[in-house]
Amino acid sequence: MVESIARVRHIRVTPMKARRVINMIRGKQAQEALAILKFAPQGASEPVYKLVASAIANARVKADASNTFLDEQDLIISKAYVDDGATLKRFQPRAQGRAFQILKRTSHITVVLATPDHVVEAEADKAGKK
Repeated sequence: MVESIARVRHIRVTPMKARRVINMIRGKQAQEALAILKFAPQGASEPVYKLVASAIANARVKADASNTFLDEQDLIISKAYVDDGATLKRFQPRAQGRAFQILKRTSHITVVLATPDHVVEAEADKAGKK
């Protein structure tokens, strides 16, 4: 029963484009998600691939620290979400001395991996609180 979190902050991918990629892998097995991301044509798939790989490594380290057995095939993506980061504001000159504002958006991406028994316990806790 291991849960690991990996985050990347201030990544130069718009949140809307990152959410398209995250929605493809949410709820999938971690190894399957890596295979999907490896061949996804979206530009945001590369940083998300690295993030999922980092979350798998974090789970491995956490399992070693607690002296428990971890089968990486059992890990599933229990939560994955994208939040807005800081927006970089740039200006481009336009005709007749005007300035055109360019908004370069950034994202904070979070991926949470868990073993199936941990996911079942979390759902039971949610049902108990309601």
